[in-house]
Amino acid sequence: MLIALAAAAAINAAAPAACTDWGKQGKQLYADDFSGTLDHWVPEFVAKPGSGIAIVNGKAVLDVANGATLWFKHELSGNLLITYKRKVIVDGGKNDRLSDFNHFWMATDPGKASLFTRDGTFEQYDNLSLYYLGMGGNTNKTTRFRKYGGGERALLTELNDTAHLLRPNHEYAVQIAVYKGCTRVLIDGEEYVNYRDPAPLTHGYFGFRTTWSRQEVDDFKIYQLE
Repeated sequence: MLIALAAAAAINAAAPAACTDWGKQGKQLYADDFSGTLDHWVPEFVAKPGSGIAIVNGKAVLDVANGATLWFKHELSGNLLITYKRKVIVDGGKNDRLSDFNHFWMATDPGKASLFTRDGTFEQYDNLSLYYLGMGGNTNKTTRFRKYGGGERALLTELNDTAHLLRPNHEYAVQIAVYKGCTRVLIDGEEYVNYRDPAPLTHGYFGFRTTWSRQEVDDFKIYQLE
């Protein structure tokens, strides 16, 4: 019993403390309501009949038969808050599948000058440095937060109960914060990720990520956190 208690104490002591200070919302840096074009975005996917990324009725729609990433083309840095609305559509469409409500942020490529060199195949991102939240992965069986770096994809949080998986045709409000060495994800106001990083990622790119699904995105904004 004493050995077990000592081991538990050692684990707790080694675990970083949860982040509690998220600053305050400051200047708005970017906004896109998808009423125009995708000029501020870089799509990566394999072009196939019935598969594409486009603006439809004032929303960015990823309607894809395989892996896809829609990168915001402006590199971000510092303390930030990223907000948007996003929905997985299940309504009889060819690519409709309740799965892979995924996100990349603070992504960089240590081996290349440009990040945008891939075709959307998931394994091609393994060598990047980034934070990743995959909600409803594996056909809505897993929700996992990882940090990529040095060829490793460290699993930091796993929430696989029904409450943390996907609901079809539900518009989620997403907030992703990066602040003073910490990162947090709120989904509809609930905290899914709270991570104090001993080696924080302080700059990089944001991307919407999915595999074989139809999803729409709206009301994308980025703010400074002060």
